[in-house]
This record gives sequence, structure tokens and C-alpha cells, in this order.
Amino acid sequence: MPTLTNEMMREIILDHYSNPQNKKTPTNIDDYLNIHMESDNCIDDVHIYVKEKDNIIIDCLWDGVACTITTASCDIMCDLVKGLNKKQALNIIENYFNMIYEKPYDEELLQEANAFKNTSKQAARIRCATIGFNGLKEIILNENK
Repeated sequence: MPTLTNEMMREIILDHYSNPQNKKTPTNIDDYLNIHMESDNCIDDVHIYVKEKDNIIIDCLWDGVACTITTASCDIMCDLVKGLNKKQALNIIENYFNMIYEKPYDEELLQEANAFKNTSKQAARIRCATIGFNGLKEIILNENK
């Protein structure tokens, strides 16, 4: 993936905010694992939905009320993990958190999620950028218990 300019990062975030492809409550909700996530310092109040079969995430959706950063990050997260097994999804989540907290990470693995690489410079936005990823991680880890 080419190095993203600030303008490209803004465009990615605004596109996913304006046209989220994965923002919906599934009609067959009983087929999905889900978690409710909310933020104390923002409007974010979202549900993350994961449908898996044979250890593969075959669908990932989210729904709720969310700010621009949460909307875009949840939407991109869903795109990143569809078709992956849980171990691969956890690897993406770990790399994403490493990026957010300015640790070494695999830039290629994160694709459009690289748009959030400057989030650490805006501490108040870290929760917004990670709320969906935290929910997905919790679903995957709790489902294995």
C-alpha cells in the first residue's frame, strides 16, 4: 500500500463515515455473536456483530450511533476481518493497536486502517478509533472460552 498523505487519510475516513458499507443490524441476529460497546467521552454507542463458521469470520457488521472516527474505524475493521480465521483477525487487531500506540506494526496488513496512524497525536480520539477493535477482540477471545 502506498504511503498515505494526510489528505488521503482524511478521504478514507470521510468516505467510510459518509458511506459505511458494514453498518447494519443483521436480520438473522441469532446467527451472530455480538457485543455492545459505548464511550464515556463521546457519543459512541455501538454493537459489533460477528458471524463465524468453521473458525472463519464470514461476516462482520456494526450498528449504532457513532462519531466520524468510530464510524470509519468500525467500518474498515469489518472489511479487514471478513474471510479470516480468528487467529488472523487477532493479528490484525494487535497490529492496529500497535499502530495506534506508536509501536512497530505491519502497515500492509492494515490496508485502509492506516488512515488512523496519527490518532495517537489526538489522545481524546484513541477511544473512538479503538472501540470497535476492542469489541471484536472481546468477542473472539470470549467465544474461545
